[in-house]
Amino acid sequence: MSFSKAQDLIRLAQIAAARRGGVSLEDICEEFGVSHRTAQRMTDALEETFGNLEAADGEDRKRRWRLVNPGLSQFQLRHETGVEALDIAARAAESEGRLRHAKTLNDLRNGMLARVPARARVEADAEAVLMAMGQVTRPGPKVSLQPAILDAIIESLRGPFRLRVRYNQDAAARILEPHGVLLGHRTYLAARDPAKADEVRNFRIDLIHEAEALNESFALQEGFTIAEYAAQAFGVWQDPAQYGEVIWRFAPEAADRAAGFRFHPQQVLEPQADGSLIVRFHAAGWLEMAWHLYQWGDKVEVMAPQALRDMVEGHRRSDFAAMP
Repeated sequence: MSFSKAQDLIRLAQIAAARRGGVSLEDICEEFGVSHRTAQRMTDALEETFGNLEAADGEDRKRRWRLVNPGLSQFQLRHETGVEALDIAARAAESEGRLRHAKTLNDLRNGMLARVPARARVEADAEAVLMAMGQVTRPGPKVSLQPAILDAIIESLRGPFRLRVRYNQDAAARILEPHGVLLGHRTYLAARDPAKADEVRNFRIDLIHEAEALNESFALQEGFTIAEYAAQAFGVWQDPAQYGEVIWRFAPEAADRAAGFRFHPQQVLEPQADGSLIVRFHAAGWLEMAWHLYQWGDKVEVMAPQALRDMVEGHRRSDFAAMP
C-alpha cells in the first residue's frame, strides 16, 4: 500500500470513528473525491484493517461503517495542520468580535499542543504557515462590533431564546426572535420582530446598543435556513421587492477572470460563441451589486434587471488598469 493510500485509510478511520452514524459510500465519494468503486475498495480495506468496525444498514437503506471504541488518541495526524486551523479560526473570531469563541479556540489549540511530543517543531511549523497566511487576509474597512452584543446574540441562538435589544435611535426596547447572523462588510442579525411583522428581516448588529438573551423560547419560522435566506441576496442586504433574475455579460477579455468568481451560490455560467461569458442568478441587493460591478469598468454589461442596468450605466469606466 502506498503512503498516500495509507494516509487516506487512516483519515477514513478517523471519519468513521467521529461520525455517530458512521460513514457511507456516498460520504466517502464526496470526502475523498473518488468513484463509487474506489469507495467500495476503501471500505474493504477498512474492514480488513480494523477489527472494531461495525457495518449497518440505515432506514434509508444505505450501509454505513462505524469504528467502535477507536481510541482516537492513536490517530492524531498532522498536528501542525490542526494547530493552524484552530489559530486561523481564533484570529477570525477575534477580528469579528467573537471573543468567547476566540478564547475557546485558543484553549483547544493549547490543549492540542500540550499532548504533542514534538511541541516546539509543530508550533514553529504552524507559525510559519500563519505568518504567510497573513498576506492573503481580506483587506478593506469593516464595522466594529461590541463583543457583549455578539455574546448575547450567540446565547439567544442556542435556545433559541428571545432577545431584548435597543436598536438604532429607538427609545423603547424591542423583543426579537433571532434566526441567524449574516457576516459581510456589515454584520446583520436575521430576526423576526413579532410586534411588527411575521417575516424575518435584517438588523445591523453595529446599531444594536444593548442586548440581553431572555429566558423565553420561541419557534423558528417553519422551513427557515440561514443559507437559503442568505442566497436571496447578492451581499447581505435583503429586499423582496428587488428579488429576481440577474444577468451579466462579461466581455471576452474578462470572461476567464469572471469564470473564476463565485458571484452567487446558485449562479449559472454560459460561455458564448464570441468568447464572452453570461452569468445568471436570482438575488436582491442592487446597490451591493453596483459596488462590485464598478470594479469591472466597461468589461461587464448588465442585461437584467433594467433598474440595475440604469444604476450602473453612467459608471462603466474604461481606464482601469486591472480587473478584480
